[in-house]
Formats: sequence, C-alpha cells, structure tokens
Amino acid sequence: MTTYDHIQELKAEYAAVLDHAERREIAAEIATAEAKLAEKEAAFEALIADEPPH
Repeated sequence: MTTYDHIQELKAEYAAVLDHAERREIAAEIATAEAKLAEKEAAFEALIADEPPH
C-alpha cells in the first residue's frame, strides 16, 4: 500500500469514528503519514532536480 493510499484509508476511518479519543489517535496517524509523504515527495523532487551526469 502506498503512503497516499494509507492516508486516504485513515481519513475514511476518521470520518466514520465517533469516539473522540480514537479520532485524536487517527488524526495523529494522519499527520505522521502526511509528514512521511511530504518527506518522500521532497526527496523525489530533489532527485529529479539534479543535473543529469554528462
């Protein structure tokens, strides 16, 4: 499962949960996964921004 898919799954779970404590826990998981995704995207952008070797 991709990080993006995991975030989408967590968001769907968050929308369905009524318990406030569980919602906070899921929100924290979403924040962690979004940070991980942003890190991966930044690394990818840095990789493709490098000049090709000549």
